[in-house]
Amino acid sequence: MMNLDGLKQSLVDLKNLNPKTPGAWPWPAKIIAFAVLFVAVVAAGALLIWQDQWETLGKVQEEEGRLKETFLNKKRQAINLDLIKKQLNETQESFGALLKQLPSKSEMDALLTDINQAGLGRGLQFELFRPGAETMNGAFAELPITIRVMGNYDDIGKFSSDIAMLPRIVTLNDIAINPAAGTLSMDAVAKTYRYLDDSEVAAQKKTALPAGAKK
Repeated sequence: MMNLDGLKQSLVDLKNLNPKTPGAWPWPAKIIAFAVLFVAVVAAGALLIWQDQWETLGKVQEEEGRLKETFLNKKRQAINLDLIKKQLNETQESFGALLKQLPSKSEMDALLTDINQAGLGRGLQFELFRPGAETMNGAFAELPITIRVMGNYDDIGKFSSDIAMLPRIVTLNDIAINPAAGTLSMDAVAKTYRYLDDSEVAAQKKTALPAGAKK
């Protein structure tokens, strides 16, 4: 192992080297100089040769980041799409269940009879029971029925509850209760709904087409 005096002497020898006459340098100095020069040349060459590759690598990494972000966005959209499809199916099922509560055209007379019987069953006297004109609304039709019944407050209230409990959808609107000849009268508009059959839906679509459009 080189002692401290030898190390000092080597440093002095290196300081005294003449850069203009490298051939006269001692072998240890020549080897060190060659190693330093070799490392410098390799490093410079690597920087020049790999510079384009480093730039390409940077671009590839940026593209990878963009692709990952695009993938995550598509994944989120796919998840949302599945959720939307599920909600749509649930909505269609709910709509189908509600549609089943609507009578067909042939069942409307029976429903009107049910409404009338609900009032008579509570001891009410019908002064007016007048179905109005149907209003088409998409896949169903709305039928208003103007009614006026006479009876006591309790029976009128029970009649309203019976209407709400019918298996078909019937609503009471524009209700007005007034005293009349020692009893009460209730004026209201009962609205019920029925679904349109295929021929009615087709006719409605045909009517909705603008003039000149292909049918």
